[in-house]
Amino acid sequence: MNRSQAQTTGNYSSVNGIKMYYEIHGAGTPLVLIHGGGSTINTSFGRILPLLAKTHKVIAVELQAHGHTSDRNAPESFEQDANDIATLLKQLNIDRADIFGFSNGGHDCIELGIRHPECVRRLIIASAFYKRDGAPAGFWNGFNDPKFIDMPQVYKDAFLKINNNPDALMNMFNKDVQRMRTFKNWQKEDVQSIQAPALIVIGDHDLTTPEHAVEMYRLLPHARLAILPGGHGSYMGEAMSPDPDSKIPELFVAMVNEFLASPEVENK
Repeated sequence: MNRSQAQTTGNYSSVNGIKMYYEIHGAGTPLVLIHGGGSTINTSFGRILPLLAKTHKVIAVELQAHGHTSDRNAPESFEQDANDIATLLKQLNIDRADIFGFSNGGHDCIELGIRHPECVRRLIIASAFYKRDGAPAGFWNGFNDPKFIDMPQVYKDAFLKINNNPDALMNMFNKDVQRMRTFKNWQKEDVQSIQAPALIVIGDHDLTTPEHAVEMYRLLPHARLAILPGGHGSYMGEAMSPDPDSKIPELFVAMVNEFLASPEVENK
């Protein structure tokens, strides 16, 4: 059953000054899911979460100002997201977890690998980039004069279904825009310092360019690379996916499970 058809009860924890929302599904090795910008657990992972929960203890989070989670009087940052997730894992008595982040959640994965390597077993960095030229110039130009009307309606509807407060929605939009407008590259040396085995995933028509995905794969010492048919998250059935009946998300989950269960990736 698609997760969107099921009733889900979540949990809250006081984390670094916010009331952070999370859900736990299934049993097994812990797997943290980190949604994309402007998104919720369901819009990013609704299609594949039930499949992943068959073999993992899935901890799906919602980040500062997103979905059910409260805001703080500070800008959003990938550094703060990483700290929040690391703190939540400590509160849940989880020493190490596999971390799967999509889009901005993938950037949080990079930050966790750098700042909190002790709590990371493996990383799945999906549709993300470590420097600005990993995405087309037109993407960045869009943040010069962003318009709320251009935010996908499916994300607006998902937020308001959780929190029927238009001001909170606009606040999230503005904070997401500001974070990307001021996006700064990670240094190559910092990316190379990540010792956790990592799976880099993009679609062949994604925001992240294939050339950049290969560059990240070369930089990370213990990495695998997958370039799948589809756009930004369509390979995992993200809410903007054009084909809700595609079988590729099931194949993607099988690939993720195999990566998480495989022997250590050899140093390249």
